Amino acid sequence: MLALFPEAVREVARGVVETVPPESTQQAVGYPTLFLLVALGSLVPVLPTGALVSTAAVVAFHQSTPLALLVVFVVAAFAAFLGDITLYWLGLRGVGSANGSRLLDRLRQRAAPDRLETARRRLGEHAVAVLVVSRLLPAGRIPVMVACLLSRMPLRRFVHGDAPACLAWAAAYGLIGIAGGSLFAQPWEGVVAAVALTVLVSAVPAVWRRLTSSGRADGG
Repeated sequence: MLALFPEAVREVARGVVETVPPESTQQAVGYPTLFLLVALGSLVPVLPTGALVSTAAVVAFHQSTPLALLVVFVVAAFAAFLGDITLYWLGLRGVGSANGSRLLDRLRQRAAPDRLETARRRLGEHAVAVLVVSRLLPAGRIPVMVACLLSRMPLRRFVHGDAPACLAWAAAYGLIGIAGGSLFAQPWEGVVAAVALTVLVSAVPAVWRRLTSSGRADGG
């Protein structure tokens, strides 16, 4: 897997990881940084928050502190939850305003119409399950959140479904980091492997949709 990356990328990853400060400094700086980046990535859905969590899990896996992985999981899940709730609260304010919401319009532009319609149809039957799956699927969170906003789902009900969704999301990407860290002795190698796995997981749904859509077009 590491051979797929150019030598320059591997050298950068090696240099970054091998020059990290002592564990105490990592924990003092790394956990707040992870929290801020994941929360910001939940508010501004362009940052690769899954890769951040996987990378943090790799570093924690190679630390001597036994609770490091647990702290990464808790910090990532809480930051994602806080970002989701803040974004949804802002969206609800826009839905309830007389002039609509620019935020809601931007979110709708990021949601494909067919995926949005599917999310709206499934929310009525399995709201919590849909929220959990949307958090695990790359690019699945925004269409479901927009569907929740358009259906005027109360904030309390959204919180009830989003909490387990964020826990499952943090656990999934944390496991990717653990897998990368356990496969290689050097932390930098684990980071590259975890990022590669994250990119692969993110690309699979898009490739699958493209293949199925082209298959339907050929069959039609």
